[in-house]
Amino acid sequence: MDKKGMLIVISGFSGVGKGTVMQLVFDSIPNLQFSISCTSRKPRAGEENGVNYFFITEEEFEEKIKNDEFIEYTKTFTNYYGTLKSEIDGPLSRGVDVLLELNVVGARRIKELYPDCVTIFITPPSLDVLKARLIGRGTETKDSLKRRLAEIEKEGKDIENYDYAVTNNVARTCADAVVHIIESEHLKVSRQNLKNLFVSEE
Repeated sequence: MDKKGMLIVISGFSGVGKGTVMQLVFDSIPNLQFSISCTSRKPRAGEENGVNYFFITEEEFEEKIKNDEFIEYTKTFTNYYGTLKSEIDGPLSRGVDVLLELNVVGARRIKELYPDCVTIFITPPSLDVLKARLIGRGTETKDSLKRRLAEIEKEGKDIENYDYAVTNNVARTCADAVVHIIESEHLKVSRQNLKNLFVSEE
C-alpha cells in the first residue's frame, strides 16, 4: 500500500506571525501542500484569491455548507471560515503532506476526524509583544483590538490540547522548529511501512 500523506495543523493567535513562519516552512519543504481555506471575509492588502484563501460570498459559503463540501467550518465575528474536503483527502491519498492553518475550534474538529494529524500552536514571546504586533498592523480599531484580546484569552485555554507549542520570537528559528517537528513525525514507526523490512528477497 502506498504511503499516506501527513496532515499538519498550525494555529496561533491573531498577529503572532503565522503567515511568515509558514512561508519559511514551505521554503524548506517544497513538496508540502497548503490547504487553502474558504472565507466570506474580504481580502486584506496583499492577499490573493486562490493563494491565501478562496474568497467567496456568504451566500456561496452557505451553499457549500448545504452541499456538504466542508470537513469543518466556523463563524468568527461576522465571517465564515471553512476547510474543503477536496483540499485534504485527495492530496493525502496521493502521499502528499498537507498543512492547514486553523483556529482552535477548527483544529479540534480536524483532530477528531484525523486523529493521527500533527497539531502545532505558534505562541508569542509574551502577551505584550503580541499586543504590540496587533497595534503595529494598523488594522485594528479600539473595539476590534478588545475583541481580539478577548479571543486570545479564550484560545489560550486550548493550547494544552495541541501536540506541540513553538514560540515565534524569531521567525526563522520558529520555522526551523516546525520543520524539525514534521521531519521527526515522519520517523515515527507508526507512520512507516516496515512490514517488509526483514523479508528475504531469496
